[in-house]
Amino acid sequence: MLNFLWGAMLLIGIVYGAATGRMNEVTDAALSSAKEAVSLCITMAGIVAMWVGIMEIAKSSGLVERLTRKMRPLLGFLFPDVPGEHRAMEFISANMIANFLGLGWAATPFGLKAMEELAKLEKQRKSVSPGTASNAMCTFLILNISSLQLIPVNIIAYRSQYGSVNPTAIVGPGIVATAVSTVVAVIFCKVMERK
Repeated sequence: MLNFLWGAMLLIGIVYGAATGRMNEVTDAALSSAKEAVSLCITMAGIVAMWVGIMEIAKSSGLVERLTRKMRPLLGFLFPDVPGEHRAMEFISANMIANFLGLGWAATPFGLKAMEELAKLEKQRKSVSPGTASNAMCTFLILNISSLQLIPVNIIAYRSQYGSVNPTAIVGPGIVATAVSTVVAVIFCKVMERK
């Protein structure tokens, strides 16, 4: 559906540019946007590589495992159906830590692994039919989307790339917005679990 939407928007822009005699501006915008996209990708690739590396070091050093133990009461509250020692809990906590630090791209591999482990757990239990998400999977997905962030690294990098005078000005509003979204997500998940 989104492919059709984006395709229609591009087509409308090109047709409008041709109809109004602004095809040169359309071409210039396309070329400058492509150049800017490549530049942004290179900048973000460096930032992502650094933070993914830091998360891997934290995992290899045992820091993620120690933080998982400290987070066990919270994880037990959020995921009551998942045993505390299950491998999914390690990936869930690594994902939450990465999101908390604003490392959405570094959190993605941990999130995918967590979902795989939760799917394996449900397959063993046979508590939901194949292709159906369990309560734990839904809760994890909603928490991952709301993602409480202390330092929105990606947004700071974008703002810096585009010449913001104060790229870190987003930190305070980001903390408030993600805290509210996470609290609402937890309340929603707990209400839906009871139904």
